Amino acid sequence: MTRPDHDAMTGDLFAGTSGALPRYETLCPGAMLLRGFARPAEAALQAAIDHVARAAPFRHMITPGGYRMSVAMTNCGTYGWVTDRHGYRYDTIDPERGKPWPPMPKVFERLAHDAAEAAGFPGFTPDACLINRYDPGARLSLHQDKDERDYDQPIVSVSLGLPATFLFGGVRRKDRPAQLPLTHGDVVVWGGPSRLRYHGVKRLETGHHPLLGRCRINLTLRRAV
Repeated sequence: MTRPDHDAMTGDLFAGTSGALPRYETLCPGAMLLRGFARPAEAALQAAIDHVARAAPFRHMITPGGYRMSVAMTNCGTYGWVTDRHGYRYDTIDPERGKPWPPMPKVFERLAHDAAEAAGFPGFTPDACLINRYDPGARLSLHQDKDERDYDQPIVSVSLGLPATFLFGGVRRKDRPAQLPLTHGDVVVWGGPSRLRYHGVKRLETGHHPLLGRCRINLTLRRAV
């Protein structure tokens, strides 16, 4: 996997910013951790998240087994990921509001495109963004992202707010996952041979972030259809 020219890739996202550029860490074939990649856009990302949440408030969804998820969720884009007693799926309509999900903010699209390109997946255009809010004590068990139609498209996961431990496993549930500390602005991209790896988040510890307070926000950008 080759990495495109960094200056060309980040021309828009990092325009007018200062400080160290992101650090790239290859996790395995098809997976890369981009340390601090989203920090230059943090203010625009926060404003966009607030805008989406006002239109489609965060909620705790129910799994098909009747389990109330500890992570609060909302969506933006053409498609939103939902779960209820009928199963996991993408839908163009927010079931709580009976309306389409809010449009995806341009800053989300640009960040996802640039991060995917940095990780070796050029031309990525997400049509769905699942926004997860982790309060202290929330966690996400190991799972695969496999409700999408095209597995050739990567997953772009953006961490904001409190630090968390990301679990990145193998293609079998029993494979022991690596434990990766993620901090504000880190982005993980996985696709190709890593696309169906199991992943999750350990229980979030209590803390306070100067921008987001007592929570962690995760943007998971995908191509659903």
